[in-house]
Amino acid sequence: MNHDVIITCALTGAGDTVAKSHLVPITPAQIAAAAVEAAKAGATVVHCHVRDPQTGRFSRDVELYREVMQRIREADVDIIVNLTAGMGGDLEIGPGESPMEFGPGTDLIGPLERLAHIEALLPEICTLDCGTLNFGDGNAIYVSTPAQLRAGAKRITELGVKAELEIFDTGHLWFAKQMIKEGLLDDPLFQLCLGIPWGAPADTGTMKAMVDNLPPGATWAGFGIGRMQMPMAAQAVLLGGNVRVGLEDNLYLDKGVLASNGQLVERAVEILGRLGARVLTPAEGRAKMNLKRR
Repeated sequence: MNHDVIITCALTGAGDTVAKSHLVPITPAQIAAAAVEAAKAGATVVHCHVRDPQTGRFSRDVELYREVMQRIREADVDIIVNLTAGMGGDLEIGPGESPMEFGPGTDLIGPLERLAHIEALLPEICTLDCGTLNFGDGNAIYVSTPAQLRAGAKRITELGVKAELEIFDTGHLWFAKQMIKEGLLDDPLFQLCLGIPWGAPADTGTMKAMVDNLPPGATWAGFGIGRMQMPMAAQAVLLGGNVRVGLEDNLYLDKGVLASNGQLVERAVEILGRLGARVLTPAEGRAKMNLKRR
């Protein structure tokens, strides 16, 4: 069991959740306020996407990220900022016998363009989604090829930003270790992402199988989506890891009760406390993850 736990709060994500909960932050001001709320509730790290303020849809706009970062840095809290670098890998295959007629959900760019906001803002951590995945039950695919991943990993390392490797299936973990073997990554973090159809399921056996295949001494966290968010948080700690909660992955505090990011962090802090663990401060988290404070 891990008794000294990092809690990451994933604030908003890129999914179609805005219409499902009025508590999902959309504007930079709302996202930064959610970061402050999570920090005051006990989070060590906030994981940030941005959204178009007019539509609520996902965005890759560097200036939106810049405003979020500025607002967080000007707030009266200390928090580690982790920016997504996964945007730009969405491919919606055309329907039926017209697969090349890509749908409106397609947002496909190269691996270095996906890092434009990382280059501009140099957060302490950024994510690298470590493989291609069927995403949901329709025609959506998240695309991240080995060549793209090698290019992205190399550039993240050159920038001096700590990579958090997002692992959605066992093959992703296999390739993540290959990039470490090739010297493309320097002491990365691992995030085990469970429950996304059709990646790795959110259950004990799957999480343990992944943990058993992590590099020795790796710093890792795990999460489950939806109602499995808190069970997988507890499971990750019992297997020696850290946890992630937040509205990117789950909208509810209890059945039928919408949550805020701060409430989800508070619930995780309570569960960890009852297990005999404590949550690390951002300063302690930086030491554990060997981060360079920006």
